[in-house]
Amino acid sequence: MLRAANRLLPFQARFPVARHLPSLWLSEVHPPRMGVGKSRSVNFPIIDGQENKFPKHTHGTKEKEESVIVKEICSVDEMNEGEMREFEVENHKLLLIKSSGEFSAIGHLCTHSGAPLVKGVLSNGRVRCSRHGACFNIKTGDIEEYPCLDALQCFPVEVQNGNVIISASVQALEENRRIKTMVTPSPTNKTVILLIGGGPASLVCAETLRQEFYTGRIIIATKEQHLPYDRTKLSKKLEIDIERILLRKSEFYSTHGIEVLTNKEAISVNASKRRVAFKDGTTQQYDYLLIATGCIPRKLSCAGADLENVFCLYTPEDAHKIHELSNEKDVVIVGSSFIGMEITWYLINKAKSVSVVGTSKVPFQEVLGRDVGTAIMKKFEAENVKFYMESKVTELRGQNGSLEEVVLENGMVLPADTCVVGIGVVPATDFLNKSGIKTDSNGAVIVNKNMQTSNPRVFAAGDITSFPLPLKNNENVTVRHWQVAHSQGHVAALNMLKKKAAFNSVPYFWSIISENSIRYAGHGVGYEDVIIHGNMDEMRFVAFYIKEDTVIAVCSLNYDPVVSQVAEVLASGKTISKEEASSEDMPWIKKI
Repeated sequence: MLRAANRLLPFQARFPVARHLPSLWLSEVHPPRMGVGKSRSVNFPIIDGQENKFPKHTHGTKEKEESVIVKEICSVDEMNEGEMREFEVENHKLLLIKSSGEFSAIGHLCTHSGAPLVKGVLSNGRVRCSRHGACFNIKTGDIEEYPCLDALQCFPVEVQNGNVIISASVQALEENRRIKTMVTPSPTNKTVILLIGGGPASLVCAETLRQEFYTGRIIIATKEQHLPYDRTKLSKKLEIDIERILLRKSEFYSTHGIEVLTNKEAISVNASKRRVAFKDGTTQQYDYLLIATGCIPRKLSCAGADLENVFCLYTPEDAHKIHELSNEKDVVIVGSSFIGMEITWYLINKAKSVSVVGTSKVPFQEVLGRDVGTAIMKKFEAENVKFYMESKVTELRGQNGSLEEVVLENGMVLPADTCVVGIGVVPATDFLNKSGIKTDSNGAVIVNKNMQTSNPRVFAAGDITSFPLPLKNNENVTVRHWQVAHSQGHVAALNMLKKKAAFNSVPYFWSIISENSIRYAGHGVGYEDVIIHGNMDEMRFVAFYIKEDTVIAVCSLNYDPVVSQVAEVLASGKTISKEEASSEDMPWIKKI
């Protein structure tokens, strides 16, 4: 419990040496002293008697003195080893952690979705969010696993006379998060790094380059009309405004010298000449290239597929049209996996009727298994969704170019004012056909553990990659997860700068298919058995996917933080046996 007699102490009295510490150290390790909520101008420390040769930051922001609160918040004995606890300082919360006998304090909310980290998993000097798997270093607040863009604030901690004392600026407490320090371009650096694609892989790559002191030109070229945005939210809330899902505002790019070219579609790559050609007739030379063009929706090939009101969800404009044309209408969803089912859930209380057509026996069967799929299907049926499983669409019928009916292979005819197709995607890599960059039979770009393609100056990241996954003994796989794209963009940037880095993430994703999100970690392709704990009828369960008597993946609904716990075990290189997964006591948790 919080001690009743918390004391506010003058900062200089408690930390007399802090004013003389290098400002870079302060910004990265103890940001509250500087109130870091955005990139700041800093002076680099003197190392071994000589000035650090990295370029200085020139954002033009002025350092200013901030009032710093110093507060005794608990005694050393009030917290157990391995415990995380939220404390309030000046009506703002922070997260205090006791690990390996030491105390540290960081922002209390995950910077990805705002989830309370106190409900997460503490392991190996980091805390993993229970919702979507993002990880933060407990000493610095830095990102150690995605998906997220911002690090956490961290706060100096001192133990004196058996009491834990925190110092923090009000601004840092209010912001919770911080953008890591970045450099800006230098006119003397003539190199160019071109990033094709406007998703998280390109953005994280660009940010990592600036964080790692790259001062050359960075160009993000996207065929879309928008700045990079969170595409995963489109299927969850169709009417969402683009401004609410932008990953960064326009000011961010100008501040950090990152050029974003919209409506800029690449049509070819000349790898030998290091040049990319665009649809608008322009070309761009590069020193290093990242290909992160993502995938495009697979379309129906049957008669009537070109009728009006037949949609694939790809852009915010698609989402808005589906929302507009589904209100109080008969809607048919073709496809019973994640995109289709998320849209179905969204439309339940908006459309007149929603029908789902799928080729498997139950939704999600290939990924989540029959039992989980059956439970989810029952949940949707209780909301009056009609399922037509083990079936295919053979024709779309309409009049005057507008859809009216969907015809199934068994002859059944479904009334349809609107049809949404979610039957998978294909890599947007056709423009690489004559580039010499190797792709697999599915069109995915083949990369090594460093995200490097067959051409040493070309890297790839995100949904289009075929990459070695350590979790699968470095077997090449394609994993189309939001978190994986972030991580691969980060790895690609480091290797462009000759900083050795390899992809070593545990894939993690989530999907809204009821009032809560289903969570999934691992790589379950080829699972042989499924072990389920919980109550499927109550939609509270955890499912372990087993291959060769070992857990290869896990999913849960209303069972947090089990998926993040499993992810931490797998990330440490340890395994969970089928026997351990079968036990209600979950003995494998001791491996965290």
